[in-house]
This record gives sequence, C-alpha cells and structure tokens, in this order.
Amino acid sequence: MILETTEDDYAALLRGAAPRALLWLDPPIAPPAVLAMLADVAARVRAHFTPASWLIVHDGELVGLCSITRPPANGEVDLGYGIAPGRQGRGHMQAALRAIAAWADSRDDVDALTAETATANRASQRVLERAGFVPVGERIDEEDGPLIRWRYAAG
Repeated sequence: MILETTEDDYAALLRGAAPRALLWLDPPIAPPAVLAMLADVAARVRAHFTPASWLIVHDGELVGLCSITRPPANGEVDLGYGIAPGRQGRGHMQAALRAIAAWADSRDDVDALTAETATANRASQRVLERAGFVPVGERIDEEDGPLIRWRYAAG
C-alpha cells in the first residue's frame, strides 16, 4: 500500500522514528543523510505539486519510499524509489509502482511516469518492466554512471 507523505512523516523519519505508528525497520529505509535529502526534495516538489512522495507500507511496516524527484514538467512525473535492505525482493516496489501507475492513470495532468536505473541494476529494471514501464533511452550521469531511462504512459 502507498500513503501520501506529509511534512510530519519526514520529521518523524529524521528523528529516527516511524511515522503514523507504523513499525520501524532495523536497519531503516535509508541513512539519515539520505532521508534529509528526500525531505528537502519533497518540500520543494510539494510547493508546486502534490503528492510529493509516498510511504510504501506492508503489513503495518514502513518498507520503502517513492518520491517525485522534481516538480512535474510537460505532464511527466519523474520517480525515485527505494526499499529497506531487509525487505527487498518481496514485490513491495512492484506493488507500489502499480499503485502509482493507477494514480497517474486517474489524473488529467499526468501523461507519463519516468524513472532511471543503473544499467547494472537488473533487479530494479525487472521491477519497472513488471510495473508497465518501458526503456526509452540511456544517459551517463556524473555521479551514478550509465543509466537507463524508463517511461510509463499514463492514460
């Protein structure tokens, strides 16, 4: 299940607590520095568009996050996501992406969802493929190296 995040959710995460009385994982979804960066991104996106991100929840546990990485442009919503290390490989991200695709399908202002994966990250590529995304190109990122760009056509 996905739940739209709030500023309070990020405040709890930054305090090292699970928001909304969800179960907290050990280790958590991401290190504090990454959570702080995601909170900043969500605040910037939320100023122009909502939702800015979603909590990914399974059986009352906070298992991951999916974020819109920048305010949407030309009907395209770019996603970044992650699942807690101890919860990967269980279908949580695929289920979340399918729910987000259904959300996008219901919106008149969203034409497509996009995401990028490392060319070596076959697991993430399979998740996107199974959620209905198709590869649409590649690029080289200074920090992340070779990436594949993915797109889901909403509608």
